[in-house]
Amino acid sequence: MLKLVEVEGTHTVQSMYTSLDIHVGQSYSILVTMDQRPQNCSIVVSTRFTDTQLFVGSTLHYSNSKGSTFVPSRQPANELDFSIKQARSIKTNLTASGPRANPQGSYNYGRIKISRTLILESSEALVNKKQRYGINGISFVPADTPLKLADYFKIKGVFREGSIPDMPRREEGGMRLETAVMGAHHKAFLEIVIQNNEKIVQSYHLDGYNFWVVGMDNGTWSQASRRDYNLRDAISRCTTQAYPKSWTAVYVTLDNVGMWNLRSEFWARQYLGQQFYIRVYSPVQSLKDEDPLPKNALLCGRASNRHNLIITP
Repeated sequence: MLKLVEVEGTHTVQSMYTSLDIHVGQSYSILVTMDQRPQNCSIVVSTRFTDTQLFVGSTLHYSNSKGSTFVPSRQPANELDFSIKQARSIKTNLTASGPRANPQGSYNYGRIKISRTLILESSEALVNKKQRYGINGISFVPADTPLKLADYFKIKGVFREGSIPDMPRREEGGMRLETAVMGAHHKAFLEIVIQNNEKIVQSYHLDGYNFWVVGMDNGTWSQASRRDYNLRDAISRCTTQAYPKSWTAVYVTLDNVGMWNLRSEFWARQYLGQQFYIRVYSPVQSLKDEDPLPKNALLCGRASNRHNLIITP
């Protein structure tokens, strides 16, 4: 049995599992107690929700084992309900180390008023006869200057804030190419819904933040879905999955000023546009909110000749 103890920096309720879904970009810490009768046991890793099922395995050898290797007779089936139920069972251990729920602050996430809801839906299309992927109809293209440098030095024409909508807009036609940047206020509390209408499992990562995975289910998300959210001990992590024909909802406090990437963890899709940036902005420049740009920072693109404009307090 696998005892789950940690997920991406968060101590979990120590539940026991015979198998565990681990998706692209995710990390888990598990404990295994060697308390079975002496024998060789197999450790099997297999794909889920794929047309072709792949397996790889190894043998866990007891030093005093005399028997043959035990191989599980049945691999986990591609059962969506089973996987969603397991994902919901992974919760934060409220009795473990670190700050706990309190009357103030973001740990009491279930009582914070949502300031904005994003519904993110992946899509694919041919743009100029080339395969592209996108989010909410926008396929990301890199700029000639790193976005954070362009923002810091206020270089115009590198990106356009608001170039990706908060939710899908199917009536506006096909996919378009943009250096997609979404503006957001510092300390805003967002609800982000990942709607996966495709037949594959998808995995998304947000730089600079952990978020609470408050809900997931099959079908299409609606406001009524909030009734089933976990508003007490949802797991806090930085990468989450969205199952086929299903949705996943997360809460996040934007307490980290900067230019942060939200992307698909499938590298081919990410490279071909399934990503965008969230510009978390505060009108007050404070070292409490954001470190200054180092004087030895490597500058490039349109910012390559601006070393003399770096201000160090």
